Amino acid sequence: MQDWDAVVIGGGPAGLMAAGEIARLGHRVLLVEAKPSPARKFLMAGKSGLNLTKDEPCEALLAHYREAAEWLGPMIRAFDAAAVQDWARGLGQELFTGSTGRVFPTVMKGSPLLRAWLAELDSHGVTRQLGWRWSGWQDGQLKFETVAGPQFIRARATILALGGASWARLGSDGAWAATLAARGVALAPFQPSNAALSISWSDHMTPHFGAALKAVAWQAGDLQGRGEAALAKRGIEGGGLYALTPALREGNDLFVDLAPDLTEDDLATRLARPRGKASWANHMRRVLKITPVKMALLQEFGRPLPQDAQELARVIKHLPVRHAGLRPIDEAISTAGGVRRDALDDGLMLKAIPGTFCAGEMLDWDAPTGGYLLTACFATGRWAGQAAARYLASSATR
Repeated sequence: MQDWDAVVIGGGPAGLMAAGEIARLGHRVLLVEAKPSPARKFLMAGKSGLNLTKDEPCEALLAHYREAAEWLGPMIRAFDAAAVQDWARGLGQELFTGSTGRVFPTVMKGSPLLRAWLAELDSHGVTRQLGWRWSGWQDGQLKFETVAGPQFIRARATILALGGASWARLGSDGAWAATLAARGVALAPFQPSNAALSISWSDHMTPHFGAALKAVAWQAGDLQGRGEAALAKRGIEGGGLYALTPALREGNDLFVDLAPDLTEDDLATRLARPRGKASWANHMRRVLKITPVKMALLQEFGRPLPQDAQELARVIKHLPVRHAGLRPIDEAISTAGGVRRDALDDGLMLKAIPGTFCAGEMLDWDAPTGGYLLTACFATGRWAGQAAARYLASSATR
């Protein structure tokens, strides 16, 4: 058995942030990760460009957390987009902001930032233990399953940063939920977020798999979004679609606007031009400059195409996308659900388990991609770490 001031369980962004906050105040911190290396999902997210945050005013940023914005507000205001950028630059990372406001490391990878981050934690004395999987408590001690058999650790404060329930191969499998539920912690069921859609395509769509659907707008329920998506063998995926996941989870129909820069009347006027012997498809390609992938999607979901220009324009602007629901939760980029707000105090400490704090995706909040996921993980990890440090200081005086 080992004794530590604080044990942080989970080596993703929230856990790393919490560990640093506690260690900077002189406490002995052990960071435990079940996988052979930390922050695997963080690195995977950075393969196509690590989107750290969205450079926009804090209130605009918070609006993307929807129902959770009120209780996440103090945490994100304390570590907003500007603070995230200052922190990354403080670790020696050059950043750039894209045309949409998304912020990336200039190198477009997560590994240099992670190396610098781990080096900083090392400098503050944070000890790392890899390949240990947390399995709950036994006799007041934290229990871990390891290749050498069960290991037990006593901690004055514990920070759980165990992730959600997607991408289990990278460490976020949601197995911790049963452990916390058994201790009386209130949980919301896991649900996929930022998830692709399942679609059973007709054979004529096969040549378009892998094609990007650009310059389109999406609508489901009261949510709207504009951004590209990609056609895949099993359905549609992409950032433009992911923001609508909350509405799609509730069973709302999905519609796509294939010409968001033109009004319905604009389209009808163009379509009403003489087409001679040209087919509707060739006529649309000529007068609308419609791309092959958009044409394929229109044929897939809009047939039989109306012969009236105004009616066809209406279909192009409001094309229903027939689908079989969201892809399985493990394929989702993130998850909603987890530890409920009413299970926590204002410092993210579990009311049912004093001295145990939670952070990151294991909390019940939801956000789209585009920098919002990482921003909240950083902010809640920092908040929980600072609260745990205060808890340690207060308990030392008792």
